[in-house]
Formats: sequence, structure tokens, C-alpha cells
Amino acid sequence: MEQNLSRKLVHIISGLLFVAAWPLFSASPEARYFASLAPFINGLRLVVNGLSLATDEGLLKSVTREGKPEELLRGPLYYVLILALSAIFFWRDSPVGLLLLAMMSGGDGIADIMGRKFGYVKLPYNQKKSWAGSISMFTFGFLISMGMLYYFSVLGYFQFDWNLTAQRVAVVSFVATVVESLPTAEQIDDNISVPLATMVTAYLCM
Repeated sequence: MEQNLSRKLVHIISGLLFVAAWPLFSASPEARYFASLAPFINGLRLVVNGLSLATDEGLLKSVTREGKPEELLRGPLYYVLILALSAIFFWRDSPVGLLLLAMMSGGDGIADIMGRKFGYVKLPYNQKKSWAGSISMFTFGFLISMGMLYYFSVLGYFQFDWNLTAQRVAVVSFVATVVESLPTAEQIDDNISVPLATMVTAYLCM
């Protein structure tokens, strides 16, 4: 349990701190590429350890479920690549990137923690997921997304009609939650499906 909690805290904190740091970069067109270097370097580290070219026990304990090096080449690697690509393609120009990372890092991460602790009642269509996890993902995904949008709007990057924005973010959060709850984990990792669903829905309604 402690290792799973540690893994998810890394998942939540690293992603949210990464996007929260975007305003610290300059207005230079190259700034997004400098920002993406950190997750790309982490990705290289994951590949090196995932292929057993090096061994970092601390890394294995903090980001893998079972402590196997090959796990680094799946969820954790997808995660850092999504961070980097979000910076490159969305940066401070589009709220889509903020929502994508808020749902993947915050919503999905908290869903796992709450699901493990309170997930006694499972979803009827997926016994590996729970109502507690899904409700937490929707709730915290929505709140963290709104918080990120507010943070960037206060700094002058975006202007929103907040009533309308809240409705749209609720739709995005709902779709991402439904996608995360589906029994498709063997086919596609949540670190791909959740940001992809968030991106498509946000493009359609934001």
C-alpha cells in the first residue's frame, strides 16, 4: 500500500508542478522546448533503467507497481512523454493542455488512491474499478482543472466566462472519468487513454 501511495503521489505532484511552472519561463518561442527537456530527460532515464542498462532501486520503488524494470517502459514512460508533448504542442497558448495534464496527473492519480482505500463497491462493468475511484476522479479532476485555469487566467494567459467554463470542464471531466473506468487497461494504458479523451473532448467543447 505504501509503495502504491508513493507511486501515485509522484504521479500527481510531478505533473501538477510541471504545468504550474510554465509561467516561470520566458515569452521566448523556444521556452516550451526548454520546459519539455525535463520530462524528456526523465524519459531517457526510464528507458535506460527499463532496459536494465542501469539499475536505480529508488526509481523502481517510486514509480512501478511490482518493482520490475520493464514496467518503466509502459505507464511511467507514457506519462513523461505526455508531459513533454503537452508543453510542446499546447504550452500557454491553449487551455487544452492544462485540462489534459490536470485530468491525467490529478484526477487519475487521486482516483487510484481513493479507489484503493474506499473502493469496496465496484463498477458493474469493470470489477477492477470502483465508484469511489470514479467519483473522486470526476470531482478532483474538475476541481484541479478549474484551479489550473484560474491560475493561468490570473496571470493573464486566458480569459473565461466562468459559468460556461465550469459546465464545459464538467463535461471534459465526465468523459475522462468514463474512459478511465472502462475495462481496457490491458489494451491501452490510462496515461494514454485519459489524456487522449481529455484532449479530444476539450477541443470539441472548450
